Amino acid sequence: QVQLVESGGGLVQAGGSLRLSCAASGRAFGGGGMGWFRQAPGKERDVVAVILWNAGTTYYVDSVKGRFTISRDNAKNTVYLQMNSLKPEDTAVYYCAAASWFYTWPPRDMDYWGKGTLVTVSS
Repeated sequence: QVQLVESGGGLVQAGGSLRLSCAASGRAFGGGGMGWFRQAPGKERDVVAVILWNAGTTYYVDSVKGRFTISRDNAKNTVYLQMNSLKPEDTAVYYCAAASWFYTWPPRDMDYWGKGTLVTVSS
């Protein structure tokens, strides 16, 4: 079975940095990719960043461009999200997700989800 295990969330002051990690087990996603979504209280879950596993092509939502970087480690089957210059508006539960194939770009539907990790940015 596929499992996605997230780590790295926590409390940080505005302007600080955090690095999220997501380790995938059960299968690889070479034909698709992995990414990060987030959901703030009272709001819908939205895509943050996605990476195609083989090609390395990335997508970022406009609000995080220049501040967040998504990357992958092939040997560890792990995806990372480096978050710099954090703002209070970034506060949310961050979910790791994976897909066997992307039918749309940027993707909206994913096949597998982690349980989420909370990121809180204080002002």
